[in-house]
Amino acid sequence: MDIFVVGGHGKIALRFERLAAQTGNRVRAMIRNPDHAHDVRDTGAEPVVADVETDDITGLIEGADVVVFAAGAGPGSGPERKKTVDLGGALKLIEAAEANGISRYLMISAMGAGDSARWSGQMRPYYEAKAAADEALAASALEYTIVRPGRLTDDPGTGLVDVAPKLERRGQVTRDDVAAVILDTLEAANTVRKTFDLLNGEVPIPDAVRSV
Repeated sequence: MDIFVVGGHGKIALRFERLAAQTGNRVRAMIRNPDHAHDVRDTGAEPVVADVETDDITGLIEGADVVVFAAGAGPGSGPERKKTVDLGGALKLIEAAEANGISRYLMISAMGAGDSARWSGQMRPYYEAKAAADEALAASALEYTIVRPGRLTDDPGTGLVDVAPKLERRGQVTRDDVAAVILDTLEAANTVRKTFDLLNGEVPIPDAVRSV
């Protein structure tokens, strides 16, 4: 596959890029800061310097088979950047994919984006942006998958997860395991036009992905 990642220097993105490149895929990773290009190259991916907030990315993703939205404004950002990055960037990638005839789109969202009862306090703008981006992607004609991880950790991957359209518990998941789930998901036809929560659990990742 030719995979284009927006938000290519994120912690999940770098892990995913390494896995995807190691399994023989071409991976292009879009980054805003050119100083991050070395980190991207270390994964085996090709850095593409552009800003999803301000640049036209339509021509950049040409030739991709799959696009992955892994960008985020980050915990230190205000509500407006949540709108321009977490929502606006996702919408821009939808438009760019449609313009290039790229049908496959994977969104890294967040567990809780589909549960407005959890939207309170400082986290509300984040969940609102994620939910709106997810809704726009689901309303498109693209072959989407929306992955909603729980609380992220940097612990070593376990290879064991739980997935469901809505998990009836809260919890955590390693970034290693999220990256592995994303790669398996891109190769699984049964995940097209699906949205699912993701936590560490008891099911081997390939089996969990096939169960979606």
